[in-house]
Amino acid sequence: MRFSDLLDAVRRQPQALSIPAEWGQGRASFGGLVAALQYEAMRAQVPAERPVRSLAITFVGPVEPDVPVSFEVDVLREGKAVSQVLGRVMQKGQVVTLVQGSFGASRPSEVAVEAEPAPEMKHWDDCQELPYIKGVTPEFMKHLAMRWSVGGLPFTGNKSRDMGGWVRLRGDVKEEALSEAYILALVDAWPPALLPHLNKPAAGSTLTWTIEFVQPLLALNTLDWCKYLVDIELARDGYGHAAAKLWSADGQLIAMSRQTVTIFA
Repeated sequence: MRFSDLLDAVRRQPQALSIPAEWGQGRASFGGLVAALQYEAMRAQVPAERPVRSLAITFVGPVEPDVPVSFEVDVLREGKAVSQVLGRVMQKGQVVTLVQGSFGASRPSEVAVEAEPAPEMKHWDDCQELPYIKGVTPEFMKHLAMRWSVGGLPFTGNKSRDMGGWVRLRGDVKEEALSEAYILALVDAWPPALLPHLNKPAAGSTLTWTIEFVQPLLALNTLDWCKYLVDIELARDGYGHAAAKLWSADGQLIAMSRQTVTIFA
């Protein structure tokens, strides 16, 4: 199933969905997809004129592929401009992911501060793509393309604090507007920035994830290349703390992300 097919499915019936194994990530489903599906369920409960401003995501446990999962939503508060919404991904009677979302309408303000310039990177045609290799790379990577421009590939012993390059959906995707759900997938597609520091494969996963969206969204589609860069701020005791940004190809800021990751090495 394509990403768009799964989004359509959760819009129709958020209480009865199974994520196919082709969207797997080890023993779990791809976290970016799980967050996107829960976001879509939340989006349906909020007035359209209130775009999402931020999501705070906690991955409580793995979401098993091919096992029924439901996406529950509670609207905690609706103010004059802002809606606070809580989402719970449920599987086998247990909470497996929590998402707290803030949706807010625009308002007049005297404060306006432009984003800092995007970093320079080699053109995507000149960058190395991390290939999808069945049984080696995560299954979900057959649907997403990542091309490295900064730092090293996972498990290459590269000690850079930075990692990034270009990312988009692969050609089998339904070409449509790049929504917040797709942005979640693009940002979370990248492996934890600690993995290039290792010389051999080891497990790593996201514990918590906060992402903020620049509204209104740019007029991009799902086949447009986007630029991603993550910086490791601190790593020790089996945990890493990293901050990242996503830009359009022409350098306009799309989203800002922070993650706490666990590393088992």
